Amino acid sequence: MSLRIAEIFGPTIQGEGALIGEPTVFVRAGGCDYRCAWCDSMHAVDNAYRHHWARMTARQVWEKVRALSDGRPLTVSLSGGNPAIQDFGPLIALGKAEGYRFACETQGSVARPWFADLDTLVLSPKPPSSGEVVDWAAFDTCLTAAQAEPETVLKIVIFDDADYVWAQAAAARYPDLPLYLQPGNPEVDPELAVDPGASIERLSWLVEKVTADKWFTPRVLPQLHVLIWGNKRGV
Repeated sequence: MSLRIAEIFGPTIQGEGALIGEPTVFVRAGGCDYRCAWCDSMHAVDNAYRHHWARMTARQVWEKVRALSDGRPLTVSLSGGNPAIQDFGPLIALGKAEGYRFACETQGSVARPWFADLDTLVLSPKPPSSGEVVDWAAFDTCLTAAQAEPETVLKIVIFDDADYVWAQAAAARYPDLPLYLQPGNPEVDPELAVDPGASIERLSWLVEKVTADKWFTPRVLPQLHVLIWGNKRGV
């Protein structure tokens, strides 16, 4: 069985969420069941790009990851698109046999048995600004599939006040999940430079919101990779 792979790159650092700053090789899956209005990875989402995706076996993906990391175990991040629409179980088994750690970020729309084999599962439900509507029953199924094995966290991107209020309600549904918030990046064109000042301004706005509300549950983080590289694709 082959996997649809948009790109494999690294080692670099994780730019967001619970593993921010951690050395990582990224395996970006091709294909997604969402079409978020502000998606910054359309090259891994839209079927228009499918001819650029590589068909690779789990072994081929693993050999690429191993070569990039010189066989030195680190974290492998499964991202997309939505990696959960494909079977990454065999890849995870290959990597874990050699001491690598695996993280996956998904919106929580599709559950997979291999969630339980991860070290970190990042569930990132999409707020109203995305144009998508979260199926909370499907989200709960993802939590069940994880079987409390990986560290499971909730990560929500915030673009505006409506997203912020929505995030508070989403967090209240899952009080036991560590919560990470980050300001959204509206500049999604990889060819355009990102203004670091604008990114810091959005981050400052979000920090001021949570502190003014005395909402002390979430950790507020930047998109570190955007501050460093803008929207440049992984290479």
